[in-house]
Amino acid sequence: MGWAIALHGGAGDIPLTLPKERREPREAALRHCLEVGVAALKAQKSPLDVVEVVVRELENNSHFNAGKGSVLTSKGTVEMEACIMDGNSKKCGAVSGLTTVVNAISLARLVMEKTPHIYLAFDGAEAFAREQIGDKKTASAVSAPHS
Repeated sequence: MGWAIALHGGAGDIPLTLPKERREPREAALRHCLEVGVAALKAQKSPLDVVEVVVRELENNSHFNAGKGSVLTSKGTVEMEACIMDGNSKKCGAVSGLTTVVNAISLARLVMEKTPHIYLAFDGAEAFAREQIGDKKTASAVSAPHS
């Protein structure tokens, strides 16, 4: 059986009408994320590891509405979410309402692997993050301005 990778840069699109200087870095970043995923698959990483590493790349890139590039809410705050699922076991983990964790996908995976829960949100997700990961980012370090 072969493999395939499908990825997108979060909510919104990259319209062809977007000025070249804004469109091309986004397209290059998507190609980079694809290359990271292909390399992980060729290195025989598990499908779950591949998903997490590719989504982390998206979350770490300010061009996308995820992690460092999160678009602010109407109140000027960041609220991130992520979900991950293991297709073989049908286990999943999800988080939402995160304000301080850049890589929500990794926290979602920890929910799946280390708790009896499927979904943690807002204060519960933040408390779990404090228990599980020590290197959190502040909300101001998370969000980058979108133009």
